[in-house]
Amino acid sequence: MSRHIPDRELSSDATPAEILRVGIESAEGTVSLACSFSQEDVTIIDIAHRAGLRLGVFAIDTGRLHEETYEIAEALTERYRLKIDWYFPRHEEVEKLEREKGLFSFRESLDNRHECCQIRKVGPLSRALIGLSGWITGMRRQQNITRISLKAIEYDGLNGGILKINPLSEWSEQQVTNYITENNLPHNRLYKQGFRSIGCAPCTRAIGPRDREREGRWWWENAVNKECGLHRR
Repeated sequence: MSRHIPDRELSSDATPAEILRVGIESAEGTVSLACSFSQEDVTIIDIAHRAGLRLGVFAIDTGRLHEETYEIAEALTERYRLKIDWYFPRHEEVEKLEREKGLFSFRESLDNRHECCQIRKVGPLSRALIGLSGWITGMRRQQNITRISLKAIEYDGLNGGILKINPLSEWSEQQVTNYITENNLPHNRLYKQGFRSIGCAPCTRAIGPRDREREGRWWWENAVNKECGLHRR
């Protein structure tokens, strides 16, 4: 069932807390954060906690995450007493992929990379969204050219017509970093090593301060392809 997108209820300078509140109320049902344990997701969890907003949290374990990512998951669980709902790829699909194409087929072509992301990310996401009226992401417009049209609250027709809430859509990378620092929040130590967007270990690397934020994701691909399929537009 489609949901009302509350454009008129949001001012142009709405805070992330206000966006979250309006989005959650408009969804009229269960809403969960799709958490990759990025600095954006950590910020959203803290903002929601301070605002007294109740939301679920789910995460996708692709089987190829950085150890540092798991450390942040554990730190958030302890700090906020979070219950994280974990979702995993179907093992038979992973086995078939790796037996037939090897461990790094995703570097051979865009189609192969999409296939890997479909198995490891998109499939689990589709299961995670079952029964939800809305989901929350840490996406920001400045992250990549594929996200410049991002809105604070969107209608997600590709996932059953639920609401998609992007409370940090207008924030800059520096604003997120400042929030993390000022509130002494758990922070993936890979950021200090030059990582600015953290996904699966084989597909993520450190970049320079003048590079685009997602330049370290699938660095062998063109910028217009730097999405895994979780956020199809």
